Amino acid sequence: MQHPSIYALYLASEWAIRITMLLYVPQKRTPSAARAWLLLIFFLPLAGLILYGLVGRIYVPKRRIALQRQASRLIRSVQERMPLPEESADLPSRLQDTARLATLLGDFKLTGGNQVELFSGYEAPLARLIEDIEAATASVLMLFYIFEDDATGRRVADALLAAARRGVDCRVLMDAGGSRRGLRHLADRLREGGVAVRAMLPVGLFRRNVARFDLRNHRKIVVIDDRIAYTGSQNIVNAEFIPNCPNEELVARTTGAVVLQFKAVFLADWFFETTELPGETLNATVPDITGTTLAQVLPSGPGYGRENTKELMISMIYSAHSELIIATPYFVPDQPFLQAVIAASRRGVHVQLILTKRSNQTVTHLAQKSYYTELLHAGVEIALFEGRFLHAKHMLIDSELVLIGSTNLDIRSFALNAEVSLLCYDLGVAQQLRAVHAHYLAKSVKLDHIRWSKRPLRQRLAQNLARLADSLL
Repeated sequence: MQHPSIYALYLASEWAIRITMLLYVPQKRTPSAARAWLLLIFFLPLAGLILYGLVGRIYVPKRRIALQRQASRLIRSVQERMPLPEESADLPSRLQDTARLATLLGDFKLTGGNQVELFSGYEAPLARLIEDIEAATASVLMLFYIFEDDATGRRVADALLAAARRGVDCRVLMDAGGSRRGLRHLADRLREGGVAVRAMLPVGLFRRNVARFDLRNHRKIVVIDDRIAYTGSQNIVNAEFIPNCPNEELVARTTGAVVLQFKAVFLADWFFETTELPGETLNATVPDITGTTLAQVLPSGPGYGRENTKELMISMIYSAHSELIIATPYFVPDQPFLQAVIAASRRGVHVQLILTKRSNQTVTHLAQKSYYTELLHAGVEIALFEGRFLHAKHMLIDSELVLIGSTNLDIRSFALNAEVSLLCYDLGVAQQLRAVHAHYLAKSVKLDHIRWSKRPLRQRLAQNLARLADSLL
């Protein structure tokens, strides 16, 4: 029989946890997330406390924040010596506001004279990337969340090794979480062939850079010869790295001054892991004019102390006059983002979400479905892509403003991951993206409000519970 004093001590400890966390949890946290954590802690105090200690705080070491500030100062100082494009004066005021906000958030100014080419599918962007690596003469810089030791990863590795044999400076950053197999099985082969490889955000109790184990670098960036840059949703991994769920991607290939901004993001991440720049600082010479597109890069991540991409996206949504199209694999927004989308639809903007019908994340997909009812009720069109797993992430506003990148529309991407986006202020890029959307819609089914409202009660319960669990992030 349990001693009464032991039971009383256990009961007192549970209430001590509840009361302490009631004061601590709401700090610097959205009300919905705070409620979810407190609900878990009140029902399961000890388990909730342990889980909160592991993943409840968006903690970034002070050293990493200081490095981010140092990198931002370097970027701003170099840009002061780079001329601004005169074409920016021709932008409508609302687009100028977007460009100024993006600069304030992510440090990079608007650049002119760029060319942007979009590649959809999976093999097409990969083939063009390998072709450009094979033609490289000076440098290849690569940063990926997933760089896998599979057929695709080995194809890219072979191209890098061949480039290194030609004397090209090849450097690769792989996320320590997403690229575990690549770092374990492919990195040594690359290093032996002259390719410098570093792990990003390595996890370990005694590492100086350690933070939450699930803070990851989710960016996808390639810079070749300071002339060509790639970004978008595609990792270096087989299309079917998740069995029976092949990916559909979107990648932007860019040339022009904006390439130096992607290079700066890479160098900053290299600096974070090594405290060294690879033999150079940012080049202050603007590359040749290759097109007419106005563009800028927006990096985001917990090191900034704010949610860069979310803030900019919400501002963009409120600036929409006639059309807002969003494609994403994960749509689990917080309340401000959700209200921005709903408000746009209610004020007469044609709002369309292109989402994936199949998913590789069961809980997240259930949480996503919990938003459908209020979105449909507000007049938002929801198209569910059936062709593949739609992994592309982009936004189109009023046929003149495009955002393409690595950011999912969920709490993890907004608050926890290091991400990167490309902003294009250009009708031509918007037309390219519209053609991609037409391809998506041809393989999608439109969600019907009436039929959706009749889904079984068990599905609604599962979706609402998943929505609550997602807030725990």
